[in-house]
This record gives sequence, structure tokens and C-alpha cells, in this order.
Amino acid sequence: MKPSDGRRPERTAQRKPPPRLVARFVAISWRDLAVSFGPILVISAVAIYVAVRLIQPAPPSTMTMAAGPKGSTFWVAAQKYKEILARNRITLNVLETEGSLDNYRRLTDPHANVDVGFVQDGVAPQKSTDNLMSLGSVAYVPVAIFYRGPMVTLLSEFKGKRIAIGAEGSGTRELALQLLKANGITPDGPTKLLSLSGDDAAKALTEGKIDAAFLTGDSAQPPVMGKLYRTAGVQFYDFTQAGAYAKRFPYLTQIEMPMGSFDLGKNLPSTALHMVAPTEELVARDSLHPALSDLLIEAAREVHGRATALQKAGEFPAPLARDFPISDDAARYYKSGKSFLYRVLPFWLASLADRLLVVLVPIIVVLIPGLRLVPSLYAWRVKSRIYRWYGALIAIEREALGDTSAADREALVERLDKIEESVNGLKMPLAYADQFYVLREHIGFVRARLTRDSEAARDAGSASQAPVPSPGAIGRAQARAASHAGPSDRETDGQPDRESEEAGHGGSGS
Repeated sequence: MKPSDGRRPERTAQRKPPPRLVARFVAISWRDLAVSFGPILVISAVAIYVAVRLIQPAPPSTMTMAAGPKGSTFWVAAQKYKEILARNRITLNVLETEGSLDNYRRLTDPHANVDVGFVQDGVAPQKSTDNLMSLGSVAYVPVAIFYRGPMVTLLSEFKGKRIAIGAEGSGTRELALQLLKANGITPDGPTKLLSLSGDDAAKALTEGKIDAAFLTGDSAQPPVMGKLYRTAGVQFYDFTQAGAYAKRFPYLTQIEMPMGSFDLGKNLPSTALHMVAPTEELVARDSLHPALSDLLIEAAREVHGRATALQKAGEFPAPLARDFPISDDAARYYKSGKSFLYRVLPFWLASLADRLLVVLVPIIVVLIPGLRLVPSLYAWRVKSRIYRWYGALIAIEREALGDTSAADREALVERLDKIEESVNGLKMPLAYADQFYVLREHIGFVRARLTRDSEAARDAGSASQAPVPSPGAIGRAQARAASHAGPSDRETDGQPDRESEEAGHGGSGS
């Protein structure tokens, strides 16, 4: 039997296969790039879609305007609008109508193909203008009343007379009815109200067939009024209560006809005449394209902006909110004029650029700042695949520092092997290869510490298991060693004593 040397036989360790390194380095991680850039691209696409849905379509190339009777002032004005809009390749169809009330009815009729029209203030019923908006007032429509007989100072004095109040559907008739009603004169009373207007009313008055005539619009222009003013037996009604009428009817304005307005040489009239006048508004449906709104206001400035006997230059068009609210586009135009694009570019090119800007806004506001975030998001995603393992490493290291058994340490090593196996299978961009290898170094550091601690624990365990000899056993071992020693060994062992004795004798002799 082979004698034992006191050491335990070493166990043959089962060698684990070396870890496989299957990690790959690529120029760029397309998956991480897609995940980083994808949300920004989706948000930008949604923003652009919403902008396209909200964008105004291209302005139409054709409009229809309700003007008035053929040959009237506003019918002539509509023809001028048509010429001005044609410069920007907009076709304006001028519709002949009976007057302001007819224009209003057509604008409110959803089946009528009318986009814009002239409407005199005071003819629209209250609270019925929801779908209409005003582009501004374009002119005064003075009310002139001529009559025969003795001087009249109050409208109520016309009660029982024959009065021409204008044709059906005209603004003149609507206004005359309201003014007469305020003075107690109604159609069902003794006063005879006739549907005569313009030249017909003036002719009937000069021939004595009627007692009074309400004239507005073309019939109340200074040349026409001057002709009637000179007619024998015909007098002009002076609105001495003009201020009170303007207060009672908000759509009326108090105006004054200066001395000499009819004839400077003869100073006709010899005194200033007081009048009241509603304003004529350019009214459109609320579906009117904003670009066409600007063009119409521009045309109104060219047509109605000149000075006359009743208005100053540049007084019209004006954003006077009377029967209809001023549109937001008109209010913006009166405040700041045309936008920059429409000032420097042709109309259709500016319209196209204006719509393209709406699409570019989401790109500038969302996409461009988002692209600046892509590199940071990409780097964060790649680094997160490395950084997430450090939590597991520190957990293993903390457990190793505690009171662990050999089995616990083996379990920690197995966990570390799994981490290393997962790390070795990563797919990393080349730009982050250094961080990949740093992580592997840190895994190796933790492994070395676990191995060192395991060896130290094993050595300590071996030392604690070796037997400690007792004093008796030590003595018996020495006796056995002496019995096995030869004579030479014993002589050698005694030689020092004899040498000592001889040295002692020599010393005493001397």
C-alpha cells in the first residue's frame, strides 16, 4: 500500500469550454437608428397632414357680384371691379339686381350663386347675418327728400300726402319705410306710398303728380339734386333733426351739404343743408377666400377712394361695423395691409407660396429640431445595451463581499458566465467598440475577484483541516529518531562536551 504524505488528493476539475465571442461590429445600427428617428418622423408626418387639412385651397378664378339695377352707380362700380380683378386673372360676373334688399336676399340664399354684393345698411333684418361678413363700407348713400308746397320741417307733416318711396326690393324703399314709421306714417294709413324711384319719381314730382319723393343713391347725387333744387315749386327737405335720427338709427350718419355745392356762381344752396345717410357695405359670404378678400378691398380703394361733395379722399373703404361684422381678413388688411408675399409676388404665385408655407411650418417646428435629437437618442440606445449590465455586475460583486459559501460562489460564477455570454453576443456599432471592451474588462475584473476569493477560502479550509501534534507525540517521535541514529552520530553529538571539558582544563592550568 502506498504510504500517505498527509495531503488530500486533488480533484480533477471539469474544465468548462471557453466562452465563444460572437459579437459583431457594424458601421451603423439601423435598428437603433430607426427606433430613434421613427417617432420624430411619425410626429412630423402627422403635423404635416394636419397642416394640409387646415390649409386654404387655392383661390377660385371666378366670382359673382350682386350689383344693382343696370346703369346705377353700384352697377357701374361693379364693372370697374371687374376690370381691376381681371389684372390678377380673376373673372368677376356682375349680376343685375333690383337693389340692396335683393342683393341681401341673394347672399343669404344658399342656392344662389352669389359671392359678394353691395348692401345698404338698414335693409338687413336683425340677427340674420350669421353667414355674412363685411369687407368694409364703400360709400355714403345720402337720403334726399324733395317736396312741393309750403315749407316742411318735420317728416310727420307728410302724413296724408302722396309719397314716392322707391321700387320694391330697393334700399330706398326700406329706408323710407323706417323713417316714416318713426314719424307715425305707415302703409296702411291715409298716406299714399308709391313705388316710384329715380327719374320716374323726379318727373312725377315736377309734374305735380306726387307731393314728395325719397331719393337715394344715383338719384341723390349733387347734379340730380341741383336740377330739382332749381325747379320752381320744388323744395329740399332739410333734416334739422339729423343728429336725433343718427342716434336713433345707428346705421345712419349725419352729413352736411356745403353752401354752393349745386352752383358756386349762384351759391346754391345758399345755406348748408343737413342730411342723413346710411353707408353701402361690400358684403360677402363667410366662405370667401382670404386672398380674394384682399383683392376686393384693393379694388374698393381704387373705385371708391376719391373725394366727392359728400366724402373726403381716402375716407372709403372703411371698416365701419354696422349691420354686418367686419371679417377677420378685412380687419387684418385695414390694420397692416397686404402680406409680404402678396406685396412682392404676383397674386397667383403669392397664393401658392402662402399655402406652401403652411406645410413648411411643421417641418421647421417639428422635424428640424427632432433631427437634432436623433444622434443623442441613437447614442443613448446603443449605450443602454452596455450600461444595463453594470447593474448585474455590481449586484454580483456585493454578494461576493458578503459571507458566502463555496456553493454560493459557484452560483455567482455561473451568473457571471451568463452575463459574459450575453455580452459576447452583442451587435455593436464600431464607434462604441471601446465601451464594449471596457465592459468585458470589468467582467474579467469581477471574475478575477471571485476566483481569488474562492482560492483564499479553499486554502483557509485546507489549513484548518490539518492535525495538530500533541507534546507526548512530539517526545515519542524524537526518541524514535534517536534510536535510529548511528555511532558516528552519537560521537558527533558528544564531541562538543569533550571539547568543552578540555577547554576547561587548559584554562585552569594556565
